[in-house]
Amino acid sequence: MRWNELSKRHRGTLMVLVSAEVALTTAAAVDLCFRPKEDVRGRKGLWWLGIFVQPVGPIAYLLWGRRRPCP
Repeated sequence: MRWNELSKRHRGTLMVLVSAEVALTTAAAVDLCFRPKEDVRGRKGLWWLGIFVQPVGPIAYLLWGRRRPCP
């Protein structure tokens, strides 16, 4: 199906989903770039590959890939 064949509702839904996916991937990539390797669970190289597995990769990294400081 082509873009112009989609209804306005479907186009809007698709744009929201694409925007959310891009935002999550960008947030995960920026975090991974600036986070020291000691604060990442596992190897950073594998997380780099993982965050581009859509849509679960960036969510998995943001939830489980980062070590949180102990209070």
